[in-house]
Amino acid sequence: MNTALLSADKDPMGAAIADYFKRHRADRLRVFSSQFDEDEIPVKDLFRTENQMPALERNALQLATGKILDVGAGSGCHSLALQEAGKDVHAIDISPLSVEVMQQRGVRHATQTNLFDEHFYESYDTILMLMNGSGIIGKLENLPVFFRKMKLLLRPGGCILMDSSDLRYLFEEEDGSFVIDLAGDYYGEVDFQMQYKDIQGESFDWLYIDFQTLSLYAAENSFQAELVKEGKHYDYLAKLTLK
Repeated sequence: MNTALLSADKDPMGAAIADYFKRHRADRLRVFSSQFDEDEIPVKDLFRTENQMPALERNALQLATGKILDVGAGSGCHSLALQEAGKDVHAIDISPLSVEVMQQRGVRHATQTNLFDEHFYESYDTILMLMNGSGIIGKLENLPVFFRKMKLLLRPGGCILMDSSDLRYLFEEEDGSFVIDLAGDYYGEVDFQMQYKDIQGESFDWLYIDFQTLSLYAAENSFQAELVKEGKHYDYLAKLTLK
């Protein structure tokens, strides 16, 4: 499990966020993968207001209670919405530039922190992992480590609110069936690398997980998984509560 923090010279998303914050525009935030064609992330979408958020994210914000941890907070859009609702939130990200922007935008408690750092031991009622928040787990094999960390951070009765996409739609045939190589790696394990201008980040693993698989791993690690809401395109919001 990666416990590192980014430096500014290896922080393409943070650089894009900082540019957009300063200039109200940004260049292309390019995304590469060995499994897919080149893509890009619309940087303005990282600054969306609550009204502009998908229903899954708005749902999660409404359900978040008590002391909240916003993991991979980016520009701070979710943390700001929670603050405006009078909620207590701690925003973390491994990107130094993103954390600077969050602080400048008014997020009261934003720190450059890696969720899996062994020295990170605060306690929370809700852990929020949005915008395909399952991604930072990286691979299925990391799920037991992830759930152990959640047990350390969650207060009694606390929960994780996580969204993800199920990539099975990439394997859909014309007749509606799905052709997936069950002997290969899990189809939701993806590698990514980002570039913004001349700033190129390191390659990293990202996990998209279907709800059934998430439920199985949750049960094996003493968590109960609840399907809160399904989106319009194979995406969903899950609530994970310690049994």
